[in-house]
Amino acid sequence: MISKEISQLINDQIAKEQYAAQYYLSMSAWFNSRDLEGIANYFRIQCKEELMHADKMFDYLADVGGDIILQEIPQPPHEFSDVQEVFEKALEHEKLVTKSIFNIVKKANEEGDFATTSFLQWFVNEQVEEESSASLLVSKIKMVKDNPSALYLFDQELAQRVFTPETGA
Repeated sequence: MISKEISQLINDQIAKEQYAAQYYLSMSAWFNSRDLEGIANYFRIQCKEELMHADKMFDYLADVGGDIILQEIPQPPHEFSDVQEVFEKALEHEKLVTKSIFNIVKKANEEGDFATTSFLQWFVNEQVEEESSASLLVSKIKMVKDNPSALYLFDQELAQRVFTPETGA
């Protein structure tokens, strides 16, 4: 049986994943309104991934008999100063999510909750990938800077991303 404290931390994480989904959807809308559909696609897929993460946590809590308590999701920002800021905000947000997941793992380890520790290993690995990917995109967007041709090519690159529900990528 999962402890009340771990259950609460996972409920909090579900809310953070749902917020991340809304944040990325807001970013997608921002790019879409600037006719950068490829980058909008990238953030739309990020949104779907975050919802999948929330679903995994929801299912886990149900499987281990934890109380599932859905929380209010705050409205994410919807205005950004420029393309680079959006990618920097995405990286910053991924780092916050990583820290939050690490906190749950730490608490689960302290409690000897091996099931939760094992379950969260997938998320630890996912966050390594998410931060690496976000960091690379920040580097690329800094190279693009104010070059419209390079931004067009970057947009085309991100248009190629597809969502596969089986892997969440």
